[in-house]
Amino acid sequence: MLASTSLSVPPSPSPSIPTRHCHTATFCCFRPPARPPSSRCLLPAAFPPATRPRPRPRLRPRASDVSASPAPAPAKDYEFTDGNGEVELRLDIGKLGIESSRDVFVDVDDMSLLVRAKSDGTLQTLINVKQLFDRIKSSETIWFIDEDQLVVNLKKVEQELKWPDIDESWESLTSGITQLLTGISVHIVGDSTDINEAVAKEIAEGIGYLPVCTSELLESATQKSIDTWVGSEGVDSVAEAECVVLESLSSHVRTVVATLGGKEGAASRFDKWQYLHAGFTVWLSVSDASDEASAKEEARRSVSAGSVAYAKSDVVVKLGGWDPEYTRAVAQGCLVALKQLTLADKKLAGKKSLYIRLGCRGDWPNIEPPGWDPDSDAPPTNT
Repeated sequence: MLASTSLSVPPSPSPSIPTRHCHTATFCCFRPPARPPSSRCLLPAAFPPATRPRPRPRLRPRASDVSASPAPAPAKDYEFTDGNGEVELRLDIGKLGIESSRDVFVDVDDMSLLVRAKSDGTLQTLINVKQLFDRIKSSETIWFIDEDQLVVNLKKVEQELKWPDIDESWESLTSGITQLLTGISVHIVGDSTDINEAVAKEIAEGIGYLPVCTSELLESATQKSIDTWVGSEGVDSVAEAECVVLESLSSHVRTVVATLGGKEGAASRFDKWQYLHAGFTVWLSVSDASDEASAKEEARRSVSAGSVAYAKSDVVVKLGGWDPEYTRAVAQGCLVALKQLTLADKKLAGKKSLYIRLGCRGDWPNIEPPGWDPDSDAPPTNT
């Protein structure tokens, strides 16, 4: 199960008048469910190094993949609509024999909803939403019986945010997150190339963005594996080449870019983040922490100390181990954190867009005026 997301993101200034502030990030923690001893679930200390060459994920689907029929979505036992500033839930209760509103119990707080009804002397759960798609004003909740339906009206905190559904599921997140990303790309960074690529592909498929693996582009251009390249020319050469690839991708929109992990990756270098800042960066960090609170504190310390280049990321997702079977759950954790990040700072996407339009000059997050030359000796104006 996904743990709750905690925020540490202050309001951002207008894209046109940026000011200097300390780097902060959104944190999310994920721990795969417990497995039997014979399980393939890998502990952080036992995570095997990537081997190359290996089969690469395709950037574009085959015709047979496109024509295949998707699995049918599970049927819903409720009606859901999103109006201006509120959402409405309708539950069929005609067959329950409810005689009055005293047989209905609606429990709600800012992020959850539980609806129960007494039928034939038994209390039945009609719906239990443990994580609403976003926050509501629980004190303004209204419910009533309309013929054979129970109607629950919820007031949204973020009135302009469109809810695809009542809960924060994978389906609703992948449908709803694009309105917040506004086309800005997502960059996945971390020590493992394999994890970066698996999660990036899952996110891209879910939100309809193009998945891009820098390792695939580099190996295609040089006709040799990353391991061979590192062995012959060293990690610095590979990092420099990946930075060139990231520069070419910085002007693209609606991509999810999986970067190289380890010392050969540009994201592991403090001086190679100029083009990574063109997208929302997500750091996938395998943690030794024993619980969620410890993992979040570990992430905060990493960001505050700035001891690793990954700490420049917009989002930190801590993984309590790794198992490919839970790739979607990790991807969902990334989308939860990105949603919280962009809601906490509604001007962040616009600021990213301005940074791209000015040429990704390396002045993130304190964007200098047009005409500023990063190679000049003049001191920055936004201090």
